[in-house]
Amino acid sequence: MSPLAIAILALGMSIDAFIASTGRGAALRRPSVGEAMRTGLVFGVIEAITPLIGWAAGVLASSYIAEVDHWIAFGLLGAVGGRMVFHALQRGPEGEGAALNRSVWVLLATAVGTSLDAMAVGVSLAFLDVNIVVIAVAIGCATMLMSTGGMLAGRLLGSRFGRTAEIAGGLALIGIGASILVDHLTG
Repeated sequence: MSPLAIAILALGMSIDAFIASTGRGAALRRPSVGEAMRTGLVFGVIEAITPLIGWAAGVLASSYIAEVDHWIAFGLLGAVGGRMVFHALQRGPEGEGAALNRSVWVLLATAVGTSLDAMAVGVSLAFLDVNIVVIAVAIGCATMLMSTGGMLAGRLLGSRFGRTAEIAGGLALIGIGASILVDHLTG
């Protein structure tokens, strides 16, 4: 696989994490740079690990992973997105309740939900002659940078658009989950 193809794959795999972290940054209202970097690191590490898991599973039993990954992604992203919308609607105008979105569990669930497509890519890469470690590192680094940037962009959006940005982020996660499900069920 050429370096350009790896770069395009890495960027493609990190778009959903960027969207999720932008919504998270908006929901947290003024997250610190350290918190943005922590979020980027969590997203990046998980996004780097999942293609390795997918590759290993693809080598062992690709049909089993491919049969359920879209349902898991849909469930996780739908639940996290729905929770974001719910809390945005419940929160007062001063941002009451935003602390709930600082939960490590919410961060991990979002990171796993947005990285399941990278696991599916890892499964497909198991059938090609590629260096999976290089690809996984590229995906992880791109995701870390884009997620950190997304948190900081969400930070700016949150101070201006608050609830609306959080609702949009939640709906985007639900949409990503539904898109993954539809793509797998229809083709």
